[in-house]
Amino acid sequence: MALNLIAEVMGWREEGESSIANQEFAWLKMMSSIKYDGYADFRAGVRFIESLAIWLKQFDQADRPTAYAFFKQRLVYISPAELQCLIEIFVPEVVTPHLRQVVARQLGIKPYEVWSTKEGMECFSNRLRSTLFVGMSDGSRMDVFRRANVGKVNQEQVITTLTVDDAKWESLGEKLRKKLGEEATFDSVYLIEDFAGSGTTFIRQEKDGKWDGKLAKFNEAVLHARKRLSEKFPLAKDFALHIHHYISTDQARLSLDERIALAKNNWNDKVFGSVTVTEGIRLPPGLKLNQEADGGILDLCARYHDPGLDERLKEHLAAAGKTTVKLGFADCALPLILDHNTPNNSIALLWAETEAEPGNHSMQPLFRRRDRHG
Repeated sequence: MALNLIAEVMGWREEGESSIANQEFAWLKMMSSIKYDGYADFRAGVRFIESLAIWLKQFDQADRPTAYAFFKQRLVYISPAELQCLIEIFVPEVVTPHLRQVVARQLGIKPYEVWSTKEGMECFSNRLRSTLFVGMSDGSRMDVFRRANVGKVNQEQVITTLTVDDAKWESLGEKLRKKLGEEATFDSVYLIEDFAGSGTTFIRQEKDGKWDGKLAKFNEAVLHARKRLSEKFPLAKDFALHIHHYISTDQARLSLDERIALAKNNWNDKVFGSVTVTEGIRLPPGLKLNQEADGGILDLCARYHDPGLDERLKEHLAAAGKTTVKLGFADCALPLILDHNTPNNSIALLWAETEAEPGNHSMQPLFRRRDRHG
């Protein structure tokens, strides 16, 4: 029934096995089954094809082919299986090579020689145990992370949230010292997040010079906990900080590199020393919609945008120095969907849901977004 509705909305003729409708139906049913139906935020009783029909219907007839072509040719959807792969390769392909280099420098050997001796293996094991992994949000999927690294990473070196009470900090330290000795501390910390679109949410400096974002919240939490717990606090002074996103845009990575470099010289009360930034996959610059290749859909982004959405998100937009979310936050202009939520850096046509004032366009989402900003 939903497929018939799409045919009606698009004006496809259904006669004959080679008709456009039958060809598109076959493709839509396949993609819905293997990917899109698994999206986490469809309403009860609604799957992808129903959502697509409603989304397409909001456009004028002449604009629907442009919207459908964009969805079919440019949309990038990260499925649970694909995200699981990025989580599973994190330790073996990011953490392990780094620790081998650290141990090699410590022992004065080549990285490939680390596991050739008992001393090297023991040193590597100790370095891994003194590394703390911190999930920055639900998207960090620390439950999946722990299952993927059973036997490699101890449960007492994983934190699933930024909110950590004193009892938990003390427990982490006690278990670490029991394993590695009374002087042991966590000398490396990985802050893990699922996605970075612009880098603004993770770290930014306000006009008054104050640092804000998730890294600032972690920094403040560590400062207060260290003051309260003193020698019982398990993080080393000036520990090595590693920022890892399972998925990052090129724009976000460049922004993070720039802001971290600035923070090294301008963040007076920072608790960390060296900083490295990594990602499981770095989305190419060409993913961002551009006028030359994507002029049609960008025109729809402008004409079918509800200015009431900008007003509702005014405060959050100001943090990125923007006045509109037509192209997503920070003008990232992404055609990206994550299975558990749609990034707000994607174009608003994909995720916005509004009841517009008279004279404006009420927006219907293709993939509904859970919004933290009202």
